[in-house]
Amino acid sequence: MASSGCVSRGAFSVVRRCVKVLSGQEYAAKIINTKKLSARDHQKLDREARICRLLKHPNIVRLHDSISEEAHHYLIFDLVTGGELFEDIVAREYYSEADASHCIQQILEAVLHCHQMGVVHRDLKPENLLLASKSKGAAVKLADFGLAIEVEGDQQAWFGFAGTPGYLSPEVLRKDPYGKAVDLWACGVILYILLVGYPPFWDEDQHRLYQQIKAGAYDFPSPEWDTVTPEAKDLINKMLTINPSKRITAAEALKHPWISHRSTVASCMHRQETVECLKKFNARRKLKYSSIDRMETTPGNNNRWRDRQDLDCRQI
Repeated sequence: MASSGCVSRGAFSVVRRCVKVLSGQEYAAKIINTKKLSARDHQKLDREARICRLLKHPNIVRLHDSISEEAHHYLIFDLVTGGELFEDIVAREYYSEADASHCIQQILEAVLHCHQMGVVHRDLKPENLLLASKSKGAAVKLADFGLAIEVEGDQQAWFGFAGTPGYLSPEVLRKDPYGKAVDLWACGVILYILLVGYPPFWDEDQHRLYQQIKAGAYDFPSPEWDTVTPEAKDLINKMLTINPSKRITAAEALKHPWISHRSTVASCMHRQETVECLKKFNARRKLKYSSIDRMETTPGNNNRWRDRQDLDCRQI
């Protein structure tokens, strides 16, 4: 395996484009300096590698190898070159509700595979939705399993406080036992943004934001929602259901008419206003990039903000 220049750099890692000498196939090699990691960081790295090895799906960035040496650990991933899904949408000449349906279908396919393999992602958000290439129609790829956990069946437990503020579910904020349903809540937030270009829950004050989420206080304001089909709103409502036991599952969501009968149910009207709002949303996200945009705690540990680039390969 031969490596080329640095693609991105984090607190404890660097991502390099590399080539398998015999085949000429390109990959992304995430190189972690393990000398700088704490015992807990080592455990998290092992967990991430173990989870990524389980997941083999066309809509998930695949881990091909995990190599440990004396002072470094190497994770060899798919090389994904299409950038973020949300950045690609705003560059398109045409974007419709039907396109949003196709996007969320691919995300749900990835989430379903995770759940079938006993994995909860816990950090679904636009930054973790990439495109395989810059080609038109390139597959959406789910990335970054640094906060993912393993669960047994429909296990519900308090796995700690983890995720990114605007995408956290009510049960996590209440510190209730939780499970796979947290990913469907985040899918609901993502779908809402895909349709109008702004999130369902928003406040500069984090406490007020969390109160909104716990109350499920969102709506479909006029005029931007007037042109969205009732079926799309119905799917959002089923995803953003406060009670996780009544929330739609990934398998059920994929059978929803707005997805399964997209050609006859979802609108094909170009959504220029959504694109304009999404441009502003993307700009705000970039401004908010910092080392404290997501958080993970585990039972018995104090809050610890996690460097968003540590063990993260999406900047390629």
